[in-house]
Amino acid sequence: MSDSDGKKTLGVRRGPGQVKQSFSHGRTKNVVVETKRKRVVVPKPGAAAPSSAAPAKGAAKPPKSDASKRPAGISDAEMERRMKALAAAKARESEEEAKREAEEKARAEERERRRSEAEAKEREEKEREEKAKAKEEEKERAEREAEEAKARAAAAPPPPAEDAKPQRAAPNKAAPRGREREDDRKNDNNRGRAARDDGRRSGKLTLNQALAGGGGRQKSMAAMKRKQERARQKAMGGQVEREKVTRTVQLPEAIVVSELANRMTERVADVVKSLMNNGIMATQNQTIDADTAELIIEEFGHTVQRVSDADVEDVIQSVDDKDEDLQDRPPVITIMGHVDHGKTSLLDAIRKANVTSSEAGGITQHIGAYQVTTDNGAVLSFLDTPGHAAFTSMRARGAQVTDIVVLVVAADDAVMPQTVEAIAHAKAAKVPMIVAINKIDRENANPDKVRTDLLQHEVIVEKMSGEVQDVEVSAIKGTGLDELLEAIALQAEILELKANPDRAASGAVIEAQLDVGRGPVATVLVQNGTLRQGDIFVVGEQWGRVRAMENDKGERVKEAGPSVPVEVLGLNGAPEAGDVLNVVDTEAQAREIAEYRANAAKEKRAAAGAATTLEQLMQKAKDDENVAEMPIVVKADVQGSAEAIVQAMEKIGNDEVRVRVLHSGVGAITESDIGLAEASGAPVFGFNVRANATARNTANQKGIEIRYYSVIYDLVDDVKAAASGLLSAEVRENFIGYASIKEVFKVSGVGKVAGCLVTEGVARRSAGVRLLRDDVVIHEGTLKTLKRFKDEVPEVQSGQECGMAFENYEDIREGDVIEIFEREEVERTLS
Repeated sequence: MSDSDGKKTLGVRRGPGQVKQSFSHGRTKNVVVETKRKRVVVPKPGAAAPSSAAPAKGAAKPPKSDASKRPAGISDAEMERRMKALAAAKARESEEEAKREAEEKARAEERERRRSEAEAKEREEKEREEKAKAKEEEKERAEREAEEAKARAAAAPPPPAEDAKPQRAAPNKAAPRGREREDDRKNDNNRGRAARDDGRRSGKLTLNQALAGGGGRQKSMAAMKRKQERARQKAMGGQVEREKVTRTVQLPEAIVVSELANRMTERVADVVKSLMNNGIMATQNQTIDADTAELIIEEFGHTVQRVSDADVEDVIQSVDDKDEDLQDRPPVITIMGHVDHGKTSLLDAIRKANVTSSEAGGITQHIGAYQVTTDNGAVLSFLDTPGHAAFTSMRARGAQVTDIVVLVVAADDAVMPQTVEAIAHAKAAKVPMIVAINKIDRENANPDKVRTDLLQHEVIVEKMSGEVQDVEVSAIKGTGLDELLEAIALQAEILELKANPDRAASGAVIEAQLDVGRGPVATVLVQNGTLRQGDIFVVGEQWGRVRAMENDKGERVKEAGPSVPVEVLGLNGAPEAGDVLNVVDTEAQAREIAEYRANAAKEKRAAAGAATTLEQLMQKAKDDENVAEMPIVVKADVQGSAEAIVQAMEKIGNDEVRVRVLHSGVGAITESDIGLAEASGAPVFGFNVRANATARNTANQKGIEIRYYSVIYDLVDDVKAAASGLLSAEVRENFIGYASIKEVFKVSGVGKVAGCLVTEGVARRSAGVRLLRDDVVIHEGTLKTLKRFKDEVPEVQSGQECGMAFENYEDIREGDVIEIFEREEVERTLS
């Protein structure tokens, strides 16, 4: 629009006014305009001023521009959006400009910093060269002064100490001005160092500072001495390089970075820096392998000595004894045989004791060690092993530590399963065997049958022209005992048993238990050396000091020589039966060996669990899906009994049910055992142990069953009976009758009814039925109705007609056969 149109331009008055707007097609509109509502375009924060930006194509006008200059068809809102977009574009331009300026400034600062670093490095090089030059000059001056001093000392007595300064200062006057400047610079450095030292000395910790919390951490005396030494050496002519000490570093299979630095006596920071230079990012608390550590050790100039964790056991001496040090030792005889064949009774007759009466149920359930002195003065060490099938590992241990095996066979019972097992143990241990045919006083005794049965197991006795000695004895009447002892003495003489009693003791643990009053107790058979009170020893994963020793009669002894069985007190825990005992020099060695063995056993168990793959775990879960488990907790009096019970429990079960021992241990039943049993819903079985008061109260509150046993037969039988209760009952089918369908009727309200003739047995309403068509089962179910004429009857005898209707099934035809059967559940037991 223009002024020539005859219309007024859009203006602003002091009061409200009206403006007439014209649009296309002759449309007009009156608009009220107020002066207090002024529309102003404000740029966003950070945008440049409108004056700094160049006008873009005439669009840099204020929003309230003249309507005559506005393009046709653009409203106020569109104009406002355009102005906002223009302001935003200007703001972005200003931001980008500021960013470019900041980046340029940063690049300039970086260039300046690099230039200054290069200049500083050059200055340091120049200063280092000047210092080296000054040092040489100082050294030459000191040598000249020393020569002059020698010449003066040869000509006249030495002057007093006060005159030394002027005489030393004299050559400086003749020095060139460059040297004077260097000396001035050095004096300034010395003054600065002295000022720093004075500041250090003025910062001593006082009582007021300590009470006020000031002072901080002070330097150690060694650090102060090192600093004074460095200052003295620097004053005498500069830093003197210390001699590098080359060390032999013992390197295990894996080592912590801080420990590696400690063994090399290097700073941890230097070791970490060296690792980083080799591309290994490791902190001082991380573990590195031996190959990496070897590179670092060689880089620092030390010598590597590879060692293994197992080297801790090298302190256990395994030296060969000299012939002149060996002395005769008593033989170790193990008595083995089937249960109830008279092993303990025979040993009682030899010892003139009565151990059998003290055994629960009259059977041996522990391995016993005894020493017997015969009438002719010979000393014999006996091991009595259990004969029950559950104590296989006990018999194997007895055969491994023995010299002679006495195989006891009852004359009235001949060779039995555990007799065969004892023969196998003796052959595996490669020890000689003596057959004692016991119970010859019985009326039905047949010693020749025993000798014949032994032939089947390759044991040929002397009476059958073999090499194995056999003696007929009677433990009750005492007959044949002297002959048995003579046979043992003869066999021991042939073996020529010797040992060195003057060396560190070693032996085997026969049995271990946890005594309430005495703590862990181990029955040890000393095999070599002499075990003395006060000796430090390691046995398996445990260690200790011999606090006291008791022989088989319960008497305290101070020492035990070869082939002597003793009970040892002073262990830190109950060892495993069969562990080897070794005496070491120090307690630290014993503790280190025990810790190494415990860690090795732990890693072995963890590795066994980690080796299982996911597929194996899934397969095991699938296999165990239909297997019922009976969890139990077992506590026994000795380690061997606990081991035997666990082995017996593992043999109980089949594909449907099994027994799982959650925990087995030695000692009384404690509250922790009750807690474990409660968490898993397991009963607690105590074998020759009892629960303490706290455990009993907790068990009563939680409803946990505790059972006590003293005979292993009863425990195994009860667990087997309880596990049998988890077996699902066996369902058996008994066929009670057959009926043939003669005709099919359709009855309203009932459906199809078969008119049948009972051809065999009886048809019962409550029984199950199968529909057979051409001898093929097409339906199995129950009867809905069984009628004889019009009456509902419970059963129909053979030869009678009846009507039958099936429950939820109507596909019956003439000529089909109905099979009638009953199901019964039969309880199953574990064999």
